[in-house]
Amino acid sequence: MKPLRYLVTILLALPLWSGVQNLSLDQAIEMLKKENLELKISRFDEQIKQYEAKIARAYKLGKLDTTVTGMRSNDAGNVFGFKLQSREATFGDFGFGELKDGADPLPVAPKALNYPVARNHYLAKATFAIPLYTGGKLEEYGKIAHKMVEMSRLDTKKVLQEKIFQTKKTFFDIALVEQYINHLTKINTNIKRLEGIVTAMQQEGYAIQTDILEVQSRSEEAQSMLIEAQLNRDLAYQFLSFLLNQEVHSIVKPKEIKRYSPLTPENIQQNNLDIQKAKLGVEISRMAVAVQESNFLPNIGAFAEYGSGNDAFLQDFRDKDFYTAGVQLSWNIFNGGIDSANLQKAKIEFLKTTNQLELAKSGIAVQAKKLQTEIFAHQKKIAAHEKKLQLASKVYETYSEKYKEGIASISDVLVKQSEELQALLELLGIKNDYHAKIFALENLANKGVE
Repeated sequence: MKPLRYLVTILLALPLWSGVQNLSLDQAIEMLKKENLELKISRFDEQIKQYEAKIARAYKLGKLDTTVTGMRSNDAGNVFGFKLQSREATFGDFGFGELKDGADPLPVAPKALNYPVARNHYLAKATFAIPLYTGGKLEEYGKIAHKMVEMSRLDTKKVLQEKIFQTKKTFFDIALVEQYINHLTKINTNIKRLEGIVTAMQQEGYAIQTDILEVQSRSEEAQSMLIEAQLNRDLAYQFLSFLLNQEVHSIVKPKEIKRYSPLTPENIQQNNLDIQKAKLGVEISRMAVAVQESNFLPNIGAFAEYGSGNDAFLQDFRDKDFYTAGVQLSWNIFNGGIDSANLQKAKIEFLKTTNQLELAKSGIAVQAKKLQTEIFAHQKKIAAHEKKLQLASKVYETYSEKYKEGIASISDVLVKQSEELQALLELLGIKNDYHAKIFALENLANKGVE
């Protein structure tokens, strides 16, 4: 039974061993590019657009159909038509053999013509049709389809950009939570040490029972905060595992503070995905105007047909073959003003997308300037709050010593400890916002996506 028990234990532990350990940020981004499910879906959409572009181009190449038909009929019109198509019709099929010498042929209803013997007929033919001129409509549709492929690629980059942002932020969130957990662990250790000191002082008559109760209450509160922080860390790991579509158990923590690399407005304008998509939208809407203009021009197409028919399948094919070729022109003269309205609508859509492009440029510029200003402000805040935390830690240590000397109460010590923890939380919150704004600014410049 013991070997079986060990085997079951190993099998249950396999999922834990299969997770990723000590994952670096660069490794995570590479894994994200390959495994993220939303990215895979976006790439499928990209492939669909590529095939739609192929379909649009294929319309210019025409269409070739092959048809094989087998029939049997005793219908007078069909039988006579079969014989004509087979090039086998004779005057006898018109009933000339039933006419009597010198008789008037007009009132005669020939049986051979009206009641023919049932006949088989097999028809094999190939038909080819191709548009010669469509006013540029098919060409513009092909260009639009190609631009839609480019748009789908930008959409994929946009998804990748967002997922990289989330991955980076999660890495730094985990690092900050780990720092918070380390501080809380240290605080818990200090509280346990303080509880020991208070207990010893009570035994010597220098502390009262309420002092111990205050310390114990503070200890429970700190322990609760530690558990909550650990749960938040687990949640961050779960989200990271979701992004990478693979279980992650530990990471290589990035530097506590990410270095900010300034980005120029020109760099942001040139690489921003929203602006690139807006530019594509302008090009597509311009092509849509050309499509509507083509409705005022004629359509010209050519067709050709070749085949053969007989009462036996493919018998004497070359002797009884036939062909037809032709050209057709169609030109709409009036449809109630629909084409004119569609053209004006397309022109307005073009003006709309042109203004949307300008709006995107100005909006991105304002957003980038705002983020840069906030980043500089957060750099100053971080420096100030680091000093504030150092001061709060020093004050707490001082009050701990004062309590030992009987100068300060245990309440004063715990208040100073709360102030130290509050200063830590404020600092970590500012660092978190600082990183989020850096990553958001990098997103605007499409940095790290290529």
